[in-house]
Amino acid sequence: MTDVLVTGAAGKMGGLSAATIAAQDDLRLVALVDPKGGASAGDAPCFATVEQALALTSPEAALEFSLPEAVFDNTKLLLAAGVPTVVGTTGLDDAAVEELSAAARATGVGLVIVPNFALGAVPLMRFAGEAAKYYEHAEVIEMHESGKLDAPSGTSLRTARLMAEAPGSALRDAPGEQPSRGLAADHVRIHSVRLPGVVAHQEVLFGGDDEVLALRHDSLSRRSFMSGVLLALRRVSSIEGTVVGLENLLD
Repeated sequence: MTDVLVTGAAGKMGGLSAATIAAQDDLRLVALVDPKGGASAGDAPCFATVEQALALTSPEAALEFSLPEAVFDNTKLLLAAGVPTVVGTTGLDDAAVEELSAAARATGVGLVIVPNFALGAVPLMRFAGEAAKYYEHAEVIEMHESGKLDAPSGTSLRTARLMAEAPGSALRDAPGEQPSRGLAADHVRIHSVRLPGVVAHQEVLFGGDDEVLALRHDSLSRRSFMSGVLLALRRVSSIEGTVVGLENLLD
C-alpha cells in the first residue's frame, strides 16, 4: 500500500485523479492540497498548502496537478521532503526541470514529469519521431478546453522535441514568419486551439512531395488519463533520478 498526496485536488484533473486513487487497492489517499479548499475524495483531509499537508501526513508518493504558477514550488517542497513525485501540471521550462532534477538527485527520490497521461499519446509521439526521418516539414495542431492556461500544450512541445531529437530526423525550419503560422518550436510550428467542449486532441501533419501524412490522437474525456496516472504513481517510488514522458515508463 502506497500513501499518496494529491495537489490541485479541487481542479478537474486533480479531483478525478484523487477519486481514482481512492478506489485502488494498492494506493491510499492520505492528503489533498488545494488553496481553494473544498476538495474531497475518500477519507483524506484537505490542506491549503503542501507545507501543512507534510506537517500532518507522511505521503510516500505525490501527484502534482496544481496551477502552472504553483507547480515548481510545490514540487520542490515535496522533493525536499523526500517524497517521490509525479508532475502532471505543464508549464515547466527546461531550466525549471533541470533545477527540480537536481533536487530529486539531492534527496535520492524519483521525479516523473508527464505532459500527457493518455496511453494513446505515447505511440503518437513515437510514430511522429519515426516519421520525422522522412519529412523536412511538420506542423502540430493541438486543441484543449478553453480553461487550459498554457499554450502551446506540454504534449505538443514534447512531441516537437521528440521529433527534432529522433535519430536521423530530417526536420528543418519552415519558411515564413507570419504570426498566424503558430509558435516555432524545435523546427515544428504549433497551433493552439482553446474551445469549450474540447478535452485534449493533437494532430501532427507532415508534408512531402505531393503527399501529407496525418497522425492524430483524441482524448474524449479525462478518464483517458487515469491509466497513465496510476502507472506513474505505481512506478515513481522505484525511479532513480528524473524521467520525462510516460513513454519511458512503458519500455
